Amino acid sequence: MSQDRGPRRPRRLGKYALISASATTLSLTASGCVVVHGEREVLPSATRAEAAKALEQFTTAYNAADKAYDAALDADHTTGALAAIDSARLKAGATNHPDGNPAHQPLELTDAKFTIPKKAGWPRWFVADTKANKGGTARWLLVFTRDGLDQTWEAAYLTLVAPGKVPEFKTDRDGWAEAVPANSTDVSVPPADLSKDYTTYLQDGGKSFADGVHTSSWRALREKRSTRPGLVTQYIDEPLTNGDYAPLALRTKDGGALVFFTSRHFEKQTAARGASVPAPNKDVLALTDGEIKQSLTMEFVSNEVALDPADGQVSILGRVQGLTSGKGE
Repeated sequence: MSQDRGPRRPRRLGKYALISASATTLSLTASGCVVVHGEREVLPSATRAEAAKALEQFTTAYNAADKAYDAALDADHTTGALAAIDSARLKAGATNHPDGNPAHQPLELTDAKFTIPKKAGWPRWFVADTKANKGGTARWLLVFTRDGLDQTWEAAYLTLVAPGKVPEFKTDRDGWAEAVPANSTDVSVPPADLSKDYTTYLQDGGKSFADGVHTSSWRALREKRSTRPGLVTQYIDEPLTNGDYAPLALRTKDGGALVFFTSRHFEKQTAARGASVPAPNKDVLALTDGEIKQSLTMEFVSNEVALDPADGQVSILGRVQGLTSGKGE
């Protein structure tokens, strides 16, 4: 329905996206070191202190943007899927509440555990696994990236995973993790192919993905909703893999990989003659262009985290999805 436009630079994710998900569902070297030819050296992506600082700065910026419904306030701290989802949420919020968020509750991230890979080249990145005062008991997994020493760490992915479902990672004697190349063939699906394979699965089914809320159950729900009296709903799924939407993967202790990836989804509701599309809520309307006469097409961005084993089916552990735009016709 549209082409992969690559790393469009929208800004954020927040309560709206998290509700949607639950309904369906850091400098380069150790302190004191000097980087020489950092693009070739295999180094930790960040120190643990730098990772903690990046998480703190993100949380502060996120809360400021959420309180004011102003995407500019944390634009420098988000990118990729998270930015796409959350910038849309903030845009809708600002449209409906121009004086700010009347339901603002500051986000608190605690019990942070950082998994930092050693790698050469850019981007450098790491994962923060935290508790949060939102989203129930799920652990929040945030992936922070940056493209150079003079760049700010930006959160590219945010997924929610049930307690106990985050795998153990392979680490060296100093506790540094191992990044899995996007084209790696020692896992069931190369990380670079996961978005394409996942969107193909959603359309056609298959055996590559284990049954679950974000796979077989989601397909069954969409099938149930596809035809209702006076209304037809069509679904189109597209991979998103370019630029800041590129997948990132960590080696797990058992030889597999934990992979973060992005996908795009369209849902088109078309009313029969004499009928009408169900009235969307005010957040959807705030993001919709055109007049809704007989159809409404909604575009969503989704970021997933998957357990990609050395052999066997891929399991989708978590997914956060948010509406990014709509079109009425």
